[in-house]
Amino acid sequence: MRRILILQGHPDTAAPHLLHALADHYRRGAEQAGHEVRVLTIAEQTFPLLQSQRAWTEEPMPEALAPARDAIAWCEHLVLCFPLWLGDMPALVKGFLEQVLRPHFAFEYVQGNPLGRKGLTGRSARVVVTMGMPAAIYRHVYRAHSLKSLERNILGFVGFAPVRETLIGSVENLDEADCRTWFTRLEKLGRQAR
Repeated sequence: MRRILILQGHPDTAAPHLLHALADHYRRGAEQAGHEVRVLTIAEQTFPLLQSQRAWTEEPMPEALAPARDAIAWCEHLVLCFPLWLGDMPALVKGFLEQVLRPHFAFEYVQGNPLGRKGLTGRSARVVVTMGMPAAIYRHVYRAHSLKSLERNILGFVGFAPVRETLIGSVENLDEADCRTWFTRLEKLGRQAR
């Protein structure tokens, strides 16, 4: 059994969205399989955006984010869910990751080693992304550039491996049967903790 943290990255908390339902089905599948699951909604966290290198490396992380940092340290598998906005993760998600994945937690600087030492090894991740365009267009025409950057330059940099992805495109055109198919897939992934 694994410890799973689901980071819900949809910035809109005013109403449930498809992404909320997908994350919930992942959670259900994981809990049915006996995994321990925590869910953290990024939009419910209060934090400022970082505005300088010095703030990131020298100033303390906002105390309000300590439970989020602790949940990341606790997990063995991270599920990060967000909608694709302007070809990338929403600014709220990026700002959150910048705040919590700081030096001396997520990685350590090492003299003479530009890659440093990863602080979050031994953990896997899944990134679930919803988008208006067909997922094949994002993957093959746009080369999923922003997703690859997240996987390599953020999650991989701090030690998450493997990092798998689930891309759900043309969400405005999904009918009830399509949604049920995706919910079933996410429940299966949750049971497998993949």
